[in-house]
Amino acid sequence: MSYYLLIFSAAVILTAGFTVIVRRLALGLGIVDRPGLERKIHKANVPLLGGFAVFLPLFSFLYFVRARILAGDLEPRHWLGLFIGACFLMIGGILDDKYGVSPKYQVIWPILAALSVIAGGVSIARITNPLGSFFYFGPIISGVFIFIWLMGMMYTTKLLDGIDGLVTGVTSVGALIIFLFTMTTKYYQPDIGMAALILAGCSIGFLIFNRYPAKIFLGEGGSLLLGYILGVLAIISGGKIAIALLVMGLPIMDVAWTIIRRLRAGRNPFKFSDRKHLHFRLLDLGIGQRKTALVYYAFAAVFGLSALFLQSAGKLLALGVLVLVMLGAVIVFSRRDREIRGKK
Repeated sequence: MSYYLLIFSAAVILTAGFTVIVRRLALGLGIVDRPGLERKIHKANVPLLGGFAVFLPLFSFLYFVRARILAGDLEPRHWLGLFIGACFLMIGGILDDKYGVSPKYQVIWPILAALSVIAGGVSIARITNPLGSFFYFGPIISGVFIFIWLMGMMYTTKLLDGIDGLVTGVTSVGALIIFLFTMTTKYYQPDIGMAALILAGCSIGFLIFNRYPAKIFLGEGGSLLLGYILGVLAIISGGKIAIALLVMGLPIMDVAWTIIRRLRAGRNPFKFSDRKHLHFRLLDLGIGQRKTALVYYAFAAVFGLSALFLQSAGKLLALGVLVLVMLGAVIVFSRRDREIRGKK
């Protein structure tokens, strides 16, 4: 465990130091997020390119410990597919941070990232049926499932990135839970555990400067990258989709509700933005950015840790509780909207 602690600490320190360099680079190049739009809550220019500050330390450490992460069942081509996909996200993210790319072109890079993972040979043979036995996947179904899963995870973290430190903190929690899960005797996968721990360390190192008030933002590439890596780790750790669902349950359901709400209003859910995400709703209640982020961290930690102790049926029940929480939030805020419209 001392070796794991050393790698984790080094990832935190290196990422924090590299973040300082990237922040100065972004300021020097004028790659900043300027306030002005309704959903932007910062008051001054904030540097972007934060995704690169996580990307380089993350894959540098993965290369440094390559002997350990290749000691498991995964082959070099699997990790290469992960890396190439991350490179696509960085290219698209840097272009968007600098020039502001149209949403219809932004989606190209996440698609290429998801396809890179599939082309690298990552697949799912089966997943547990909560009611017993397994669901078995053929190659085509496996590819389709992985593509949808990764696109969903990437766009969940992308749309969640509206409050300082929110995505980075939730990713840190999720990565640490995957680390704990893969280090248990029953599911022992030290290669995946090492990768998850490095992701947690890099995320926390960046969080030092990304927490409220943020000194740097993840940017387009960074917000997609964290969901992408977390989504891939959930797959290659033996199809532990339930863990990621419990960690990211609240944000995923918020995204689902956002898509439904925008479609009902006749708007393209991926081209239109607003301040009706759950994290903005909590802000409007006056609890502040720090406490809003802590609410998400708490949900991710409590429900994620429950996966360590629950069997399949229990995990399904926990997901049901999350659904009820989200439905309750939808009802409460919908009533609040009607009351506000009535007063106007």
